[in-house]
Amino acid sequence: MDAAMTQEQTGTKLKWLWLAVAVIAIDLGTKAMATAMLTYGQPVPVVPMFNLTLLHNTGAAFSFLADAAGWQRWFFVALAVVVSVVLVYWLKGLKRNETWTAVAIALILGGAIGNVYDRVVHGYVVDFLHFYWQDWHFPAFNLADTAITIGAGMMILDMFRKPDDQAADGSNR
Repeated sequence: MDAAMTQEQTGTKLKWLWLAVAVIAIDLGTKAMATAMLTYGQPVPVVPMFNLTLLHNTGAAFSFLADAAGWQRWFFVALAVVVSVVLVYWLKGLKRNETWTAVAIALILGGAIGNVYDRVVHGYVVDFLHFYWQDWHFPAFNLADTAITIGAGMMILDMFRKPDDQAADGSNR
């Protein structure tokens, strides 16, 4: 099979890397604004149940391993780099009709790289979105975390969708 034929069948989903770049730019921009405009640990009420609160997370989601001795910083950097390489490889191999998956991968990739930047440059991830209900507080997060969550949710939803090629020919795998 020649390269033109393969390109025609698979399309190039690498064009979705623009979305990952947009996520990175918006994420880093909002983190820079939060750092410049907010005082660490001081909630700024926006609407009921939502504050802007600048926090630094040295751990993973929900501050997992935040109290570790410092090794977690480079562990999470290495993990994100490996995952990012796998995501780009996966994105490159997608078929023309797999746009939903391409968008999900691009969102996850952009969010992962946004948080990796923070870990490498600052040693922590900048979080500032803070939801709460009465005395219960959801851990603060950022737009990179939001993009990762939306992308992962899209992938989970995709597992329950019937692929287009199955719908077209009526086959089941």
